[in-house]
Amino acid sequence: MTSLRSYRLVMLALVVALVITSIIALCIGRYSINPLDAFGAILSRMQGSTDNAAMENVIFVLRIPRILGAIIIGACLSLSGAVYQSVFKNPLVSPDILGVSSGATVGAAGAILLGASIFGRQLCAFVVGLVSVLLATAIPKLLKNGSNLMLVLSGIIIGGLMDALLGVLKFIAEEDTELSSIVYWQMGSIQAVKMDTLLYMLPIFLVCATLLVLLSWRLNILSFGESEAKTLGVNLKWLRGSAIIASSLMTASAVCVSGSIGWIGLIIPHLGRLVVGSDNTKMIPCAMLMGGLFLLVIDTVARNITSLEVPLSILTGLIGAPLYAWLLWKQKARVM
Repeated sequence: MTSLRSYRLVMLALVVALVITSIIALCIGRYSINPLDAFGAILSRMQGSTDNAAMENVIFVLRIPRILGAIIIGACLSLSGAVYQSVFKNPLVSPDILGVSSGATVGAAGAILLGASIFGRQLCAFVVGLVSVLLATAIPKLLKNGSNLMLVLSGIIIGGLMDALLGVLKFIAEEDTELSSIVYWQMGSIQAVKMDTLLYMLPIFLVCATLLVLLSWRLNILSFGESEAKTLGVNLKWLRGSAIIASSLMTASAVCVSGSIGWIGLIIPHLGRLVVGSDNTKMIPCAMLMGGLFLLVIDTVARNITSLEVPLSILTGLIGAPLYAWLLWKQKARVM
């Protein structure tokens, strides 16, 4: 267990690191900006004046939306992963367990083939992602088996179906244009994030994150087992349903903006437990900050490491796989 003082110090350190990383991300890139000039441009915009139109365009149109997008999307995926792992009591569960990411990718691919705009792709990705979740949750009801295992198996079925549909769409796509766009979407990027895009997903994030934070102490009860939870008066069906729906909504809203980004929802909750313990009331807020910080660092590296922007899932995989192996070794060492 982590003491309240230690927990506050950890959260303060994460907030400070997030602020510093945001300033770095704001200032570095193909168009480098002095931090003092960046703050001056922000103050000028707040006062209604414009001193350097090119600099302000880079700051307010490109980088600030991208920084906020990385933080929000990273927080969404990390929070969803933490909740899924608590609900299913399985540390190997990730946010796309119910086919959300696969469905969203199919929706985006279909929109690309239809020549839809960026907003149209995001809308189709969000809708098909939610349809995948509804199908995955409907199968246990049809089979009259509401166990966690059946729900996970249903998610695997729907995910496999969506992967097959995606394969069909990629097969018929134009190789030089449409196929490359679909593949790039699969790899994840927040290059196209704009402020109006964030305004669409922000209400979903705020409502769902607030609900899950309020339910975090109830999620702790699930670790005691079903009989103990029922004895304590917890409505397991409502709790699981609310947690899964809220997490799936956040995952769908994140994936529809950034495409599929792997590993964040899997490794960040583990890292949060390692730092502050398994108490969800502490781990969930910590995981949200860690997820936002992690994706912001990844995105900053992705757009600066080469002349061409590297898809995010490549870097999250290269960093996430060794990090996950280290976390598993660390947890095994603690158990031994």
